[in-house]
Amino acid sequence: MPTMPTTLPAWLALLESRHAETHIDLGLDRVRQVKEALELKFSCPVIMVAGTNGKGSTCSMLEAILLQAGYRVGLYIKPHFLDFNERARINGEMASDAALIAAFDAVEAKRGAVPLTYFEFTTLAIMQLLASSALDVVILEVGLGGRLDAVNVIDADVSIVTSVDIDHTDYLGDTREQIGFEKAGIYRPGKAAICSDPVPPQSLIDHANAIGADLWLLGRDFNYAGDKQQWSYGGRSLRRNSLAYPSLRGANQLLNAAAALAALEALRHELPVGAQEVRTGLVLVELPGRFQVLPGRPSVIYDVAHNPHAAATLAQNLANMGFYRYTYAVFGVMQDKDIDGVLAPMAQYVDHWCVAQLPSPRAADAEELAGRIAARRPADAKPGDWTAQAFSDPAAAYEHALKQAGENDRIVVFGSFYTVAGVMAARKTSSH
Repeated sequence: MPTMPTTLPAWLALLESRHAETHIDLGLDRVRQVKEALELKFSCPVIMVAGTNGKGSTCSMLEAILLQAGYRVGLYIKPHFLDFNERARINGEMASDAALIAAFDAVEAKRGAVPLTYFEFTTLAIMQLLASSALDVVILEVGLGGRLDAVNVIDADVSIVTSVDIDHTDYLGDTREQIGFEKAGIYRPGKAAICSDPVPPQSLIDHANAIGADLWLLGRDFNYAGDKQQWSYGGRSLRRNSLAYPSLRGANQLLNAAAALAALEALRHELPVGAQEVRTGLVLVELPGRFQVLPGRPSVIYDVAHNPHAAATLAQNLANMGFYRYTYAVFGVMQDKDIDGVLAPMAQYVDHWCVAQLPSPRAADAEELAGRIAARRPADAKPGDWTAQAFSDPAAAYEHALKQAGENDRIVVFGSFYTVAGVMAARKTSSH
């Protein structure tokens, strides 16, 4: 057997080099085979979260509330911005390199001749780490879809689908009904199956009913109401009143918070949580890159909006921020996204487009993208008031925006995770 890597970067490099030969191959047989060889199972409740948008926010709210309630919490969330370790959290802390290396070694020792993609391998390793960490509850974020995602080899006690919209059409289908069926694949017979999409696809409802899942629908089984000061949650048998708004900003966060509270209601006998713990958890929750407004001027906003649904939400959030003289956008996106659908809701809010080339073979070409955006130039734009230009990477695009922006302007960094991660890394380097 060849010598295994002894550092996390070396392990990740090895997996990436293997991954180049193993394309996305949807199906759970390989992952299930290695899971059984590992004897991977959880001895605590598992909450699984899928959805087009809102997964990360819902997972982070659950983690924050359950930590406040004194539980030992494991979280698998993705992708990462700066360190791979961000994907595995134990008791609110990123997993150590040593813990991840041990988990990688365990998967490698048991996989035999079974080929695994980068995502399948790392998912199994992180689930193995969480399963061996003596936790009270584990939260697993689904990657792509649901039914055929590697996370779905686990039977969750509660499954949440946050939203269903058009994304990853090459793999999931190009209608909400097709995508809803894929996401409903995480539901299990007899277990709580929560959907916080206000207009759930019929395919999701039909699948949940066909397998005998305990379906919780927004508006029927749980709901929320709020005024400017506070909000309340109402479930099947539990009300939570006078709640503070989540510290995560944005128009959709009460939908995500309501889904999290429905999951906690479904698990109230196994994991009782008090009112104060819910309030404090919602106030303390943090999640990078989801309408994250940085302190200082000009205002800088990070948002990983890379599909039309998320871009429309980002545009609504920008509209609610008040007056800014100019808005600069640092933008980069993958070629396989609905780029026009992402640009459409943002066009009226952006005056200067700084288009970044991203470090991925799937990335849209920055020059072509800048040309596509330039074709949308408003007819009434005065010289100097509207621009679109390409840059070699997100750091260069951000540096240009920062030089041009005045203190009464704002810079919104959005699109792919690579766009936000590139700017995060550049800011981190410049602050040292």
